[in-house]
Amino acid sequence: MFATVHALSRPLLRLGLIPQIAIGIVCGILLASVSPEAAQSVSLLGQLFISALKAVAPILVFVLVAAAIAGHRQGQPTHIRSVLVLYVIGTLTAALVAVVASFVFPTTLALDVPEVSGNPPGGIVEILRNLLLSAVTNPVTALMEGNFIAILVWAIGLGIMLRQAEESTRTMLSDLSDAVSNIVRIVIRFAPLGIFGLVAATLAESGMGALLDYGHLLMVIVGCMLFVALVTNPLIVYWQTRRNPYPLVFTCLRGSAITAFFTRSSAANIPVNLELCKRLKLHADTYAIAIPLGATINMSGAAITISVITLAAAHTLGIGVDFPTALLLCIVSALAACGVSGVAGGSLLLIPMAASLFGISTDVAMQVVAIGFVISVVQDATETALNSSTDVLFTAAACQNEANRQA
Repeated sequence: MFATVHALSRPLLRLGLIPQIAIGIVCGILLASVSPEAAQSVSLLGQLFISALKAVAPILVFVLVAAAIAGHRQGQPTHIRSVLVLYVIGTLTAALVAVVASFVFPTTLALDVPEVSGNPPGGIVEILRNLLLSAVTNPVTALMEGNFIAILVWAIGLGIMLRQAEESTRTMLSDLSDAVSNIVRIVIRFAPLGIFGLVAATLAESGMGALLDYGHLLMVIVGCMLFVALVTNPLIVYWQTRRNPYPLVFTCLRGSAITAFFTRSSAANIPVNLELCKRLKLHADTYAIAIPLGATINMSGAAITISVITLAAAHTLGIGVDFPTALLLCIVSALAACGVSGVAGGSLLLIPMAASLFGISTDVAMQVVAIGFVISVVQDATETALNSSTDVLFTAAACQNEANRQA
């Protein structure tokens, strides 16, 4: 029987990972439509996949970043500065797109939903304070809790100290990095099964009926994200590379956005992005640092969510918003987005902080957050897909720009 199953599955195994994932998505939709009970029973596949990614991502980032820095030779170029500039430009541009769309397509909300629990940050100062405190967390605790700010700080520090170590020590660290990377490849090979379970369970449990009441808000948010992914991001990439950006854009969307859409976690998608960067033959020392850093600070999708929902609340309450104030919201949203943790729904609790710019009370703002959680099935998935795929896109653009300069 095993031989028969193997023979039947051989053509499927010959397909690439992306076609396999597409088949998993279709099968998940069909199962949820035909038998919701059976669809919920396969949710374990999705939970195992996400848990495996989250388990391997912290140690992978720690070892990979430390090994890349320790093995870096004096005079060997890296392109981190260019990547960081693109991260900032991309996030600010996304916030601006969201503000313009909110003026063109104003949204009115029904603010009679139950309040949600949570402690939103008090302001940018508190966000920065939390980031600094996170950076000095015990490294063991950081690995256990998936605190990528602290993981990056400790990995960079350890890598710098090990640059003067014996060659055998740096070789051992490089071998350890390769071993962990091989484990990640094994986990990623199970992505089709994991996404099959995620799609089936999500559709069976939530359905799409709850989204209809907030369809206009959702269309504005998703429309902004699609516009950024397909228009403004390609323009930024063209500005960097001076070549047709869309082959690279679609490669990043296929290779990163699909898995990020269903895992709904930038942190969990780090291994996927690192593997994609390797397939694209990018500069290893650059992407080993840029990808984990992007999962923490490159949050175009979060900036869009914060801007659109905050302006929707202001419009609902009849609060007039002039363009200078809207530009200030762009900056606040971009900065706040950088403080969003790489987990599902992380941007929603930052909405009260942005709403405070317009004098909206926390009670009302938290009701708006509750609406955000209603549409989060699509909103948060699309947001994460944009955030995560943009990490690879801008890293690749920076690497290609430097390669063009050297040519």
